[in-house]
Amino acid sequence: MEDIAIKELLKDYEKKHTQALIDLENRKQALYSKHPELLEIEKRLHSLGISTAKYILNKNNSSYIDNLKAEIDKLKLEQQEILKALNIDENYLKPHYECNLCNDTGYITANYQTVMCQCLKQKLLNIEYNKSNISNLSQENFDNFNFSYYSNEINKEKYNSNISPRENIKVIKDICEQFINNFDNSSTKNLLFTGNTGLGKTFLSNCIANELLKKGKTVLYQTAPIMLDAIIDYRFGKNNTQNICNYIYSVDLLIIDDLGTETMNDIKFTELFNIINTRLLNSSNHTTKTIISTNLNMKNLSQRYDERLVSRFGGYYNICRFFGDDIRVRKDK
Repeated sequence: MEDIAIKELLKDYEKKHTQALIDLENRKQALYSKHPELLEIEKRLHSLGISTAKYILNKNNSSYIDNLKAEIDKLKLEQQEILKALNIDENYLKPHYECNLCNDTGYITANYQTVMCQCLKQKLLNIEYNKSNISNLSQENFDNFNFSYYSNEINKEKYNSNISPRENIKVIKDICEQFINNFDNSSTKNLLFTGNTGLGKTFLSNCIANELLKKGKTVLYQTAPIMLDAIIDYRFGKNNTQNICNYIYSVDLLIIDDLGTETMNDIKFTELFNIINTRLLNSSNHTTKTIISTNLNMKNLSQRYDERLVSRFGGYYNICRFFGDDIRVRKDK
């Protein structure tokens, strides 16, 4: 399944890469027709680049190579000054790729090794596993976050808190933003969202996913029942989904939704504990973070799961308790 998906995606990458180069040539032709001096500079830069490469390969006079490089720098500066005078960004004369890491090829070569780019990994995750889970990111983002859906009423008896639902969600939003800004810091805690349905847990998870995808991070979003069933099926040879297991342990951000709705047994508990614990240990040699969303409170979690797992939540997760009235009901009023 993944090989077929990669082939189809790489066709799209090739089209995007080619289109970016075509668009660049069209921009150049339009600009150079009005400002031929820029065309002359590009021709000269191209010629000097070839000469420099030849001299470097033949290990010829190093001082002459330095002179060639100095002339290239001078021409580039002249080019930049002309563009600045025309109020044109210097990136105008570069290809506009969707991904500047792989230049829309899907792969990155560094230190003589070629690896799959994060953008291609994410597209595979979306096709094979995320499916509809994070398909609504265009709407579910911080720009569309609305505090007015949360009551400004302080009611300790009703909410079991000394602050209002609105003040509480502001605190949670700040925690989420700090999580995003400090994602690569290994000491940054993971997130555990608890609270009833309809309070914005999934919405905030998608907001975080949205921002981290912009930063080039990979995100896997799965419900606890589907995730654990997939792993168990693989362990018992019922399917060939080794990739999902690898992704669960190594993806930059794993979002586990609906924890507590799975049918739990000793095997599933062991798998769940291994996932949580392994990602805390960062055994994949890079920082991995996890967001868990559940309708259960901490007392319910303690009753349902082993103390080892709950202790991980208490020590390595920022526990965010959502409370208030169902947002969907408030929207309909």
